[in-house]
Amino acid sequence: MEVKKSEKADLRKNITLYALSGLAFMLLLSWQGLEYESRTVEIEEVFEEPEELFIEEEIPITQMLDTPPPPPPPPPAPEVIEIVEDDVEIEEVIIEDTETDEQEEIVEIEEVAEEVGVEEVIADVPFAIIENVPIYPGCEDKKNNADRKKCMSEKITKFVNREFNTGLAQELGLDGKQKISVQFKIDSKGNVVGIKSKAKHPRLQTEAARVINKLPAMTPGMQRGKPVGVIYALPIIFQVQD
Repeated sequence: MEVKKSEKADLRKNITLYALSGLAFMLLLSWQGLEYESRTVEIEEVFEEPEELFIEEEIPITQMLDTPPPPPPPPPAPEVIEIVEDDVEIEEVIIEDTETDEQEEIVEIEEVAEEVGVEEVIADVPFAIIENVPIYPGCEDKKNNADRKKCMSEKITKFVNREFNTGLAQELGLDGKQKISVQFKIDSKGNVVGIKSKAKHPRLQTEAARVINKLPAMTPGMQRGKPVGVIYALPIIFQVQD
């Protein structure tokens, strides 16, 4: 049996027309794309200064005054020339000759006797710059000055640590780190004198002076070959135990 189709249902009838229409439409789109121009719009910001910032300063008009020039200085006074008469006698100064003659007797000058009994007084010298430091008992075997300084400092520190009553600060209600500044002098005979102490509490000052006063006598320090007083400073620092 033969199948019959309607001419209206045949899609290939107008295929050429459809193809040409599609091609024309694509050409139109392509042309529009080529003709399209991209433009960037720039917005320019204009900043206007407020009027209050531009303050015009009024400059006063000055007028040049016609002042006359100052008068010239007066001429110098003429020199007065004094005429001296020729008959005035001028006294001449005679310079005596200082050279010696063979016949002149030479007198010997006696030697000037030196002052006897005047001793040079040397002021107290700080421990840091003394020529020969005092010698603490037990440091006699040290040969040079630097070793004697070190030995003396160590001996005094050990002595103070052993003798100082650190529990006193706790009894006084003090806490934290305590510092006592002590200064004393080892005089020209080797004795400890002139003890000064400074601390937060007067009783700590008294305790520090008591301990330093117990230091033994030493061999005195020497400056220019003479025994002198030596100033020694010692900070005592300890922590109060809770």
